[in-house]
Amino acid sequence: MEYKKLGRTGLRVSPLCLGTMNFGPQTTEADSFKIMDTALELGINFFDTANGYGGGARGEGITEQIIGRWLAQGGNRRKKIVLATKVYGQTGDWPNMGRLSAYHIRKACEDSLRRLQTDHIDLYQMHHVDRDTPWEEIWQAMEQLVREGKVIYVGTSNFAGWQIATGQQIAQQRNFLGLVSEQSLYNLNARTIELEVVPACRHYGLGIIPWSPLAGGLLGGALQKAQEGRRSSEAAQKNIEKNRAKLEAYEGFCRDIGEQPADVGLAWLLHNPVVTAPIIGPRTLDQLQGSLRAMEIKLSDEQMKALDAIFPGPGGEAPEGYAW
Repeated sequence: MEYKKLGRTGLRVSPLCLGTMNFGPQTTEADSFKIMDTALELGINFFDTANGYGGGARGEGITEQIIGRWLAQGGNRRKKIVLATKVYGQTGDWPNMGRLSAYHIRKACEDSLRRLQTDHIDLYQMHHVDRDTPWEEIWQAMEQLVREGKVIYVGTSNFAGWQIATGQQIAQQRNFLGLVSEQSLYNLNARTIELEVVPACRHYGLGIIPWSPLAGGLLGGALQKAQEGRRSSEAAQKNIEKNRAKLEAYEGFCRDIGEQPADVGLAWLLHNPVVTAPIIGPRTLDQLQGSLRAMEIKLSDEQMKALDAIFPGPGGEAPEGYAW
């Protein structure tokens, strides 16, 4: 396993991040434990979760609880992993049980620590933008958590480029490290962040952690799986039909180079130097182990151009992407 730096930090993480959103709703606790144990055996040390994952009642944090019970087994599990979770979503019905006020950030952090059965969060990510809370308030809360040793690094998720820039400028004024990562929707079929988020992250030294790297399965061999009945839902079928021409070209490209579509989709992301680690969300051990091939695929310049022709993206970075 060749580990990568998380953005400009000295922290080293695996080039694939284990996403845990399925733990609880689709994957049993026993199978979740097996997936996490196997991930460690394979050298994957970057685990991502959120306080709202797992379904159940608001604030229950089922997925965090599952991870907490796994960590509680010992065996140096906690020392081996870089643990990331998130704050923003509503954890109850009262007005301050959500978003990014200093009040909620502190309470949400304490609740996540309790569920995760740990004394610190390695990467605490703001799950969404809170336009009602000023950066000065957010940084005051995060700085306090860092001073107390409850949080090591801070990241964002689903932030625009200008919001990342604003937050980082204010952090620098406060002599605070600020943001080290942005977790964003990014895949061959969803490339909008190349306009401004990718340049902002590169400029400020944030590592990008793509979520939905396979576009919800669309880039994982959707045409073949549709024939096998594995993409038979009405919504999935509509998405496939909407993108059929691209998918036919893409899956043909993958056949020509002798690789699986899912592996090529992940490998394409890993060719971007601003990307630290795409999030893989396996429901089974087979899905976890099948993702490893992506780290071995080296796409040539010609192959990258061919993928650009199939999935053109926004046309480059702003403003050249839309202006002269």
